[in-house]
Amino acid sequence: MLKSMTGYGKAECLLGPDKYLIEIRSVNGKNADINFKTSLIPRDREVEVRKYIADRLGRGSIDLFITVERAEGAATKQISRPALLAYYTQLEKAVEGTELACCEPDTLLSALMRLPDVLETRSTELEPDQWETLYAAIRRAVDALDSFRQREGASLYNDVMAQVDKIESYIPEVERYERERIAAIRERIDARAKELTLQMDANRLEQEMIFWLEKLDINEEKVRLRQHCRYFRETADNDPLPGRKLGFIAQEMGREINTLGSKANHAEIQKWVVRMKDELEKIKEQSLNIL
Repeated sequence: MLKSMTGYGKAECLLGPDKYLIEIRSVNGKNADINFKTSLIPRDREVEVRKYIADRLGRGSIDLFITVERAEGAATKQISRPALLAYYTQLEKAVEGTELACCEPDTLLSALMRLPDVLETRSTELEPDQWETLYAAIRRAVDALDSFRQREGASLYNDVMAQVDKIESYIPEVERYERERIAAIRERIDARAKELTLQMDANRLEQEMIFWLEKLDINEEKVRLRQHCRYFRETADNDPLPGRKLGFIAQEMGREINTLGSKANHAEIQKWVVRMKDELEKIKEQSLNIL
């Protein structure tokens, strides 16, 4: 079953009183381009997480977000007792014996709290057991993204198969005009010979006619185009990661369709070739998003 490279997944976990929300998003990309939009993953764990995501999701441009919702009333900053006492000791010595020595305690405390390093942000470093809880949530988010990709892939599969079916169904429409096209070519050559009032050798004329008809023959292109359509379906059904290969097959389909157009020499055949090209462009666009 096809998978899309576009997807979204989320999970959450509780670490103490705080809630951690994990979100992971992906769009199409040639390789696994994984970006951490968070500083909460420990440096020594980044390689492990990247490998896990790459192994599970394969290709795509993937962004991982982790945000923290602090519990109500939980302080985001805390007082550094050593810094506060150090400033207080220095200040007490500095104002000793001066009129500032009788400064109100509230005023003194207010001034001390504004000094550098007295208030420090709560540490976001995780304990080993906390990291395991967070990592498990990351894996759940990746699972959710993978499920999303599978659902999108089912829709992609239906779309591209319908377009391949249309291209194949247009081949008999082209064949309807082949006899008419051959007769028209014969008439044009005969008419041109008469216009030139040339006395032409009948055998030589027939040889030239055969040469032109062989040159404009499209049977090989029709056979190969049908084979490519069949191979496209087989690849989509059986290959676990068919995205790149389907893109290459679509290119081969395009070559055969272009050759049909160049050999057409018939207005109605050209119209069906244009319809084929239109469906093929849709296939190419959608193939870029297939994993």
